[in-house]
Amino acid sequence: MHSRRLRSALVAVCAAAALSLSGAASAAAQPSAPPRAASVVPGLVPLTDLFAERLLLADKVAAAKYGTDKPIDDPVREQQILDDVAARATGLGLDPAAVRAVFRDQIEANKLVQRGLYVRWDAHPEERPTERPDLVTEVRPQLDRITTELLTALKDTQRLRTSPSCEPRLYLASTWSAYRHELDVLHLKGLQRAVPSVCGGGPQS
Repeated sequence: MHSRRLRSALVAVCAAAALSLSGAASAAAQPSAPPRAASVVPGLVPLTDLFAERLLLADKVAAAKYGTDKPIDDPVREQQILDDVAARATGLGLDPAAVRAVFRDQIEANKLVQRGLYVRWDAHPEERPTERPDLVTEVRPQLDRITTELLTALKDTQRLRTSPSCEPRLYLASTWSAYRHELDVLHLKGLQRAVPSVCGGGPQS
C-alpha cells in the first residue's frame, strides 16, 4: 500500500518537473525551488542523489552500446554486481537480500533509461551521440565508485529506511534530487523505478 502511494507521488513529481524543465509552465506557475535538503531529509538526500547520478551515467552506457552488438541486458554482469554488493553488505551489517533488491532496482532503472534513449535516437538521428565512451575504462570506474558510495549511504540511512517516516522522507528526497540534477522526463521515470526497495531492509540478523 505504502509503495503504491510512493509510486503515485513520484509520478506527480515527474509530471511537475517535466512541465518545469520543458518550459511548458509559465514563470508564474512554476513551483519554487524545493526546501533546503539539510532542513528536510538530510539522511536520504545523499542516497537519492546517488540514484540520480547513476541514472545520468546511463546516457554514457547507452552511447557506448548504441549501434553495436552489445545488448542493453547483460545478465552475467548484472549477477556479478548483485553478488558483489550482497557480499559487501554482510560486512557492513546490512541485510544482503535487501541490498540486492536496492541494486536490482538501480540496474532496472538504468536499463529503462537506456531503452528510452535508444527509442529517442532511433526517432531523431540528429540527437544520436557523436562519441562512444569506453565502458571498461571510462564508465565502469564511475559506476564502481557510486556502488561503494551507495553501500555506505545505505548503512548510514539504515535507521531512517526502517522507520515509519521512510516513504514520505524518500518522496521529499527524490523531489530534491530530481530538481538538483535537472532530470528530464525519461530520467525521472528512471528515478521512479530506482526507489521501490529503499524503505525497509533492517540490519542483518
